[in-house]
Amino acid sequence: MTFLRKIAFATLAGAVSAPAMFAAELHHIQITAASPSEAVRWYSRHFDCQSVSGRPDTADCDGVELIFAVQPTMGSSQGTGVNHIAFSYADVVSKMAELEAVGVRGSGVRLQRFDDGATLRELPGMFLHGFVFDPWGTRIEVLQDPQNEGFHQVHLSAVDPAETLDWYRKALGGTPAKFKGRESALRFGDVWLFASPHPDGTPAPTRSRAVSHIAFDVPDLGRAEPKMRRSGVDFESEPETPPNARSRAKRAFVRGPDNVRIAIVESGYAGIESRFEAVAAHEAAEPYAVPRTPWGEPDMQGVWTGNAAHGIPLERPQDLADVEALTPEQAAARRERGTLGSIWGYEREWRDTTLGYDKMTPSTQVAMIVDPPNGRLPELTAEGKRMAAAAQEERARKAGQTPDGPEDLGMYHRCITRGLPGLMMPSIYNNGLQIVQGPGFVAIQKEMIHETRAVPTKPRKPVGEKLTSWLGDSQGRWEGDTLVVETSRLNGRAGYRGATAAARLTERFRRIGPTKLRYEFTIDDPTVWVQPWTATFAFDLDDEQYELVEYACHEGNYGMFNALSGARARDKQAAQSGE
Repeated sequence: MTFLRKIAFATLAGAVSAPAMFAAELHHIQITAASPSEAVRWYSRHFDCQSVSGRPDTADCDGVELIFAVQPTMGSSQGTGVNHIAFSYADVVSKMAELEAVGVRGSGVRLQRFDDGATLRELPGMFLHGFVFDPWGTRIEVLQDPQNEGFHQVHLSAVDPAETLDWYRKALGGTPAKFKGRESALRFGDVWLFASPHPDGTPAPTRSRAVSHIAFDVPDLGRAEPKMRRSGVDFESEPETPPNARSRAKRAFVRGPDNVRIAIVESGYAGIESRFEAVAAHEAAEPYAVPRTPWGEPDMQGVWTGNAAHGIPLERPQDLADVEALTPEQAAARRERGTLGSIWGYEREWRDTTLGYDKMTPSTQVAMIVDPPNGRLPELTAEGKRMAAAAQEERARKAGQTPDGPEDLGMYHRCITRGLPGLMMPSIYNNGLQIVQGPGFVAIQKEMIHETRAVPTKPRKPVGEKLTSWLGDSQGRWEGDTLVVETSRLNGRAGYRGATAAARLTERFRRIGPTKLRYEFTIDDPTVWVQPWTATFAFDLDDEQYELVEYACHEGNYGMFNALSGARARDKQAAQSGE
């Protein structure tokens, strides 16, 4: 049995003889999401749900609430007692085409293909359907049922589908029904509840998975509880108003069949206020005595990560001109947008900065640039404007061409470098920074593209004064507890934000606390900008857990192979068509 739903729905014959205690309604589905506000945005965009005023963690999907909670998760809903949820459309072909066009890069829509590679399949006598996953692991069926558009169903995996549906009918009062006159199910209002055989033993628990629980509401939980207990329902918790609840409505959890966690809530239940932790201050809260090496220099050794700084924009957004710092909720949402916007080769769980996996709390820093004071890049010089226009024209020209060879592709494709200070900047992965010191030298290794810089801290005579390189020539010195590194003689082929070979880069490293390293850089390139500019962010010490891994870009550079083989295929196609 596979996700293709090669199933035989069990009938409810004989089950209708025992009446239900009362009729509950499906109230909400709780979904684990790294950023509730971004999850609301995602479901509103792709499945026409509506945000709920005053509840930034909730989306209303045709009367069924999706409540998003930040909590540890062990993976997808698939394989658990709640295998998937479903939305129906009058034209599922167009809807799936729309989702496929979005793709995984940009918003994290991942399609699940059938064995033949198709995204849609006809269930004879039922409907045309396909599956996608939200960015947090919830499996979603997209089906064509014009008579029931919108939120359509909750689909359970069960050891015995007949017994499972009978339990829900007796305990919660669902109405037995036949979908399309063929498949047995329950109706809770306009929502269908299906159950199909689990392919391998008992389904995994929903707790700590993408769909952590489903919830039904009753008018008075105090009156419903004893009736449910008498019908054999096992309560995990007593009815109570949860801490930080938005209303006085009570909630209790019961054990459903097949490891499904079920909440029973009173009418008026409005979820729980989320609590976010703020990141430690960027500046030291009090004077910090920097440890020293055996030879007396400030000790910066260890493995650091820039994960907390991922998502901080270089320039201050125009709409945050007067904001000192983001709220923790805003910082988490910004981080999640950055993660979702970068998913293209594999899933978010593989990203180092994924919320819920990375232990570093997102930074609330508004922007990296601190000088000019407005947080924006300085004005371009006349030559800088000319160069920027020429670069844009060159990008447009290349956009319509296929590459002849590796030289026509960028540095990322060719696994050459990220340049300076580009390689230091936090991204979705490879934010490890290892510093090793010795008398007269500091070695700085960045995980991103495995580049190591051996920086002398004592004056030396430059070697080959006309020699340039990708990372230039660096000279360090100590100014009190700050390591200052000045770099010149860059070749200009990896210039950050358009910097040229004439640029001078000044970096400053300083420990501002036991586990925090402030990194600051200034770029002075009078060819491009009318004044120098400075940016800063922080690294966090993580040498008990983090280990830099080899960036084996060339060994697994399928991007290069695919780009060039695709280009040759296009050339062949164009030649055959006579273009």
